[in-house]
Amino acid sequence: MTPPGKLDRIDIKILAELQRNGRITNTALADAVGLSQSPCLQRLRRLEANGVIRGYGVRLDVGRLADAITVFTEVTLADHRREDFGTFEAGIQRIPEVAECHMVSGGYDYLLKVIARSVSDYQATMERVLDARIGIEKYFSYVVIKSPIAGRDVPIGRLLDPPDR
Repeated sequence: MTPPGKLDRIDIKILAELQRNGRITNTALADAVGLSQSPCLQRLRRLEANGVIRGYGVRLDVGRLADAITVFTEVTLADHRREDFGTFEAGIQRIPEVAECHMVSGGYDYLLKVIARSVSDYQATMERVLDARIGIEKYFSYVVIKSPIAGRDVPIGRLLDPPDR
């Protein structure tokens, strides 16, 4: 999906700077991208209004907070009608341990990222999911051992630059 309106190099600089530091002041952001404060704030508000910026948040290091595991779970639905996907998506929204849910192409329908206290806690979560009868035929679990790359910024400049020919 393409963003509404064309982004120029200043917009890209604003987005890249906000990814590095979401708490940056408008003054510092304007300085970093080479604008005065008012036009910088106008661009920022336009990016927010267009939905390019969905919100601001904090990246937590879960390992410093608690002993926890991350499990990627492949989910295959029993049926593949439009309402079956809607039922699954509405039901999985109610499971707080599911940090991410992605519909994918290939050998299964969805990829979930689940954060749990332990393997047994993960299993209890999956039993709750199955008990909710949201259309799951089968699932496969992959416990994360190590994450050498996680939470990386979106390479905005590379995504929006024309491809090399």
